[in-house]
Amino acid sequence: MSNPTLERQFGKLPPVDGSAAADATLVQQSPIVTGADRAMTIGGTAGKTGVLLALVLISGAWGWNQIDPVGGTVDIPGWWWIVMIAAFVLAIVTAFKPAIAIVTGPLYAIAMGVVIGAISHIYDAQFDGIVLQAILATAAVFIVMLVLFVTRTIKVTNRLRGVIIGATFGIMLFYLASILMSFFGVNIPLVWDSGAFGIGFSVLVVGIAAFNLMLDFDLIERGVEAGAPRSYEWYGAFGLMVTIIWLYIEMLRLISKVRD
Repeated sequence: MSNPTLERQFGKLPPVDGSAAADATLVQQSPIVTGADRAMTIGGTAGKTGVLLALVLISGAWGWNQIDPVGGTVDIPGWWWIVMIAAFVLAIVTAFKPAIAIVTGPLYAIAMGVVIGAISHIYDAQFDGIVLQAILATAAVFIVMLVLFVTRTIKVTNRLRGVIIGATFGIMLFYLASILMSFFGVNIPLVWDSGAFGIGFSVLVVGIAAFNLMLDFDLIERGVEAGAPRSYEWYGAFGLMVTIIWLYIEMLRLISKVRD
């Protein structure tokens, strides 16, 4: 989940209110920008996000081709878990070493591309056309949240930020517990089913992921206003990509439950 990652770096900065005092505080708290390391920009971050997205699509195509569905069902291969763990490690390392995001960001995009490519083929084998539906749904949510942020229809306050980050960590812990319990043959009832409760849970998680996009936009904007170094564009792009990938996976789960 991206926002705790970005929040660690830019969360200490106060909200931008346009006042000279606030702007001065932001600059004082931001990393020093030298002539050799120009300031972070929205356009630069968007461009690097596009690069990471392209890497996800390319590696995703490779991951898709590694799966050979038979009879409409297929099991997750063993190598998938290795790549997934590698991506998780890259995400953790980047969270603590944002300066190396120029290297770890693309590596994370490649690894997660392979992961979601394989997942997408498995879902598509069971629900024809679901991948396109999930992609369109993810893009639609991204655009809506961006418009809501740009127009300030929803303002990112400290209270909202705390609620969303808390909910995100709660989902992370729940998923981790579910994985650990599955190793012992214990499955949490209702949540993963296609009934009303399972669909409701997926809608909730999609909503949390969507609001993480809002926090990503806010944190990137504050990084730009603070005059963060240009190298942090890769860090901002990495955090945004984490959320987009998470949202896409949750869309696959939600649509599969609805169609089941």
